[in-house]
Amino acid sequence: MAREDTAETLVGAIVAVVAIGFLAFAVARAGEGEGGGGYRIVGSFDRVDGVAVGSDVRMSGVKVGAVADVTLDPTDYRAKVTVALDPKVKVPTDSTAKIASDGLLGGAYVSIEPGGSADMLPAGGQFENTQGSVDLITLFASFANQGGGAQKQTQSDGTTP
Repeated sequence: MAREDTAETLVGAIVAVVAIGFLAFAVARAGEGEGGGGYRIVGSFDRVDGVAVGSDVRMSGVKVGAVADVTLDPTDYRAKVTVALDPKVKVPTDSTAKIASDGLLGGAYVSIEPGGSADMLPAGGQFENTQGSVDLITLFASFANQGGGAQKQTQSDGTTP
């Protein structure tokens, strides 16, 4: 009986140590995915569906930062997105920031398409070229309303109805 109690106590202690280890790891990593470090650049978008604080910022498919803030500009009602980029990654001034999606059901992220300028955006700079997200439901609905590319019918006299 004492041997079973000792084994249960030992297993309980191991579980507690592992739980404390996971907790310490989570606390140490908190904020890393939310754009805590790096330099910040701002972009103004018409739509940012699916983008939130912590969403990826990618260049050529490689994660180079995270979304640090998403707000609505009360003057022009556009979404203002602040991204925090890795200090090693420099972005040309004529680059385009656009909202992209990981497929139909995937999450959204900010994609940076680098331009060809020799000048780089400084910390606190702003993307001049942006492209908002595409509302797929509206796109599909407009496609369906247009007939989806169906052929026109002709009457027996050769005219269209």
